[in-house]
Amino acid sequence: MHATIEQTIAFVKATLADAEAGHDWFHIERVYKNAVRINAIEQADELIVALAALLHDIADAKFNNGDEEIGPRIAGDFMRSINLPDAVVEHVQQIIRNLSYKASLGEISFSSKELDVVQDADRLDAIGAIGIARAFTYGGYKNRVLYDPNIKPNLNMSKEEYKKSTAPTINHFYEKLLRLKDLMKTDEGKKMAQQRHDFMLAYLEQFYAEV
Repeated sequence: MHATIEQTIAFVKATLADAEAGHDWFHIERVYKNAVRINAIEQADELIVALAALLHDIADAKFNNGDEEIGPRIAGDFMRSINLPDAVVEHVQQIIRNLSYKASLGEISFSSKELDVVQDADRLDAIGAIGIARAFTYGGYKNRVLYDPNIKPNLNMSKEEYKKSTAPTINHFYEKLLRLKDLMKTDEGKKMAQQRHDFMLAYLEQFYAEV
């Protein structure tokens, strides 16, 4: 397994060399470490958790004209190139398809313990201090305003509305980030999320005080 992980890390680092800062190798590394920590307790399949954590953002749809199959396809091609069994390849592809927050706004047709572990690990990186930094990084990448009191958060977005949203970055806290704590699936993920959630609430309090 060690050689497989090393090969995968090398592939991901090379592929994401020019990625947007919130979806780069350092994001992948944090998600991978979170997943390993959560899985130490959850005891899901170690190889599938590691591969899915490392490959989950290999080609994010939002940077590829909304193509939701590009990530699973590139990940699948890589895993087959290093001769991983079809069952592993297909399971990892299903995790990548169903991992994102926007996927959870549509119909979910797949579930597994491994998906729960990696999804919690990925969601942890969307909240807390790192989550705040990533939200504003992506907002800057999309040239969105920080805050506009005249644009209220949309708390009932469909998957399509979420994908097309151009709302201020502060709205993203209410539309997604503050909701993640209650969507955690694993006990360890829930524990880790609470402290990060509280930090975001304190940040917002400070933000509005300064506004």
